[in-house]
Amino acid sequence: MIDKVADVPATTPRVDKPCAPATERNREPIERVLRTFFADRRHVLEIGSGTGQHAVHFASVFPHLVWQTSDRAENLAGIGAWLADARLPNAPAPLRLDVGGIWPTARFDAGFSANTLHIMSWDEVERMFCGLDQVLSDDAVVVIYGPFNVNGEFTSDSNRDFDLALKADAPHRGIRDLADVDALASTIGLQLIADVAMPANNRCLVWQRTRNDVI
Repeated sequence: MIDKVADVPATTPRVDKPCAPATERNREPIERVLRTFFADRRHVLEIGSGTGQHAVHFASVFPHLVWQTSDRAENLAGIGAWLADARLPNAPAPLRLDVGGIWPTARFDAGFSANTLHIMSWDEVERMFCGLDQVLSDDAVVVIYGPFNVNGEFTSDSNRDFDLALKADAPHRGIRDLADVDALASTIGLQLIADVAMPANNRCLVWQRTRNDVI
């Protein structure tokens, strides 16, 4: 596990930009959700930024947002390459962040993550929400995109097949149940306010933080 959060060093070597085709396909549908729920947000922490493609797109179409990327160390150079080419003033250098490690000291009024929960172990999903508890403001909005089961059932045959492939690759992976994730979110004062159906049998889940006792 990575035990600290740090900016990418200025001396990071130039690397080829990684490319995730799915990101190019899903960014506009996600954008439509964010236009509604991030309209009054100012500072977003993206967890598991992957290639950095989402960050570049969303930071460019939402100039009012500071879009803070983060990921494990091995992905930072690729994210940095996308950010360097885009040169967006509202997309700072990515943070090195493992959900089980030390989280930023900054506060964010929004959180975003795409296609991460089914890659993490359930223990890591729990750690992610524990970390969010530390960094979210008391009125924060959180949007998580990806495939989810509903009432313990797969929502499509393709999701069932995807789950089998995930578990064959790594047994700790798998599509999470919406109710289980919502239960975790509720422990840190997040209330589910929207469940938006997305293309390819995915969903955008949107929570609003309502706890008034968060420091």
